[in-house]
Amino acid sequence: MTNGARLEILGPFEFTYGGRRFAVPAGAQRLLALLAVHYDGIHRRAAAEQLWPDCTPCRAAANLRSALCQSRKIGPNAVVDSDGQRLALSPCISVDHREAWQSARRLTEGGDQTDAVQVLPDRLVEDLDRPLLVGWDDEWLILERERWDQMRLYALEALAQNLQTEGRHLSALQASFAASAIDPFRETPHRIAVEVHLAEGNVACAIKRYQDYRRLLQQELKVAPSPRLTRLVRDLTRT
Repeated sequence: MTNGARLEILGPFEFTYGGRRFAVPAGAQRLLALLAVHYDGIHRRAAAEQLWPDCTPCRAAANLRSALCQSRKIGPNAVVDSDGQRLALSPCISVDHREAWQSARRLTEGGDQTDAVQVLPDRLVEDLDRPLLVGWDDEWLILERERWDQMRLYALEALAQNLQTEGRHLSALQASFAASAIDPFRETPHRIAVEVHLAEGNVACAIKRYQDYRRLLQQELKVAPSPRLTRLVRDLTRT
């Protein structure tokens, strides 16, 4: 949507209109980011409480009014819809987080993914690899980051599995590596990577991946990989 308004909150915050970047005051940034993850909108009081949890209700409400005033000066069109006490992001604004979330949901729900997986697997990995609002430390983001990390983790695993099944080994590895970066202790992406290496005939790579993961678990958690993963390489490591 190069001719419209776009809000990006995966990675650093950025607001563009017609391909041109707009400077957004800090208060308005926080409000737009909050509305971006609340698809159905949010009550004014709840927005004020989440954005300014350390302020008194009166101060938080005043901060919200200031942020709304700032938002009215962004771009040529209204970016926030106000319906009584409910605030929502204008539907004319595209949001990278919402697009990536929908792609992730399609992957995790096992729906028709053929076109996306066949044509743009690397783009999907790139979108799902980006964390939410890098550098922000707002309290309300703790839960939202956890929700996004879990969604994109499961989506990347599903994507990696699909690509492996189709024999698209490089893309499958990239998806599994992205998933491992989100949660290094989670076994599923490591197992998929081992399976991909074995499917390619790269036995040494498969063994190294397994051993690196086993070492991580032992050093950090004092546990071992599951029998399922161990069975994949057990015969290969026997001397």
